[in-house]
Amino acid sequence: MSTVPATWQETWAAALDRLEEDVATVEALLAEEHQLRSLPPVDPWRPPAGLGPLPVDLRPRADQVLARQLAVAERIAAIMTGTARQAAMLGRIDDGRGAPRPNYVDCAM
Repeated sequence: MSTVPATWQETWAAALDRLEEDVATVEALLAEEHQLRSLPPVDPWRPPAGLGPLPVDLRPRADQVLARQLAVAERIAAIMTGTARQAAMLGRIDDGRGAPRPNYVDCAM
């Protein structure tokens, strides 16, 4: 027999549903990098008003959502670092648009 109002439990369950959807979306985008170019508009998660403390029986689910969020954040940071390295390497490649190059004329003919 629970003394917790059902609406409080349902509100928290709905909040965790939304967080899980957001993490799943980012995980899918990271798995399919080509989709990153066509991202949907960002709709950041905000806790519902009057959410209150997390119900104890939802703690394991909340911990799993947090672990997934942290894993996704680590993957994003790694991808950003790799992209920065690639950009730096590409910046060192001489594409001929910088300083003028010498021109040679074959006068032997």
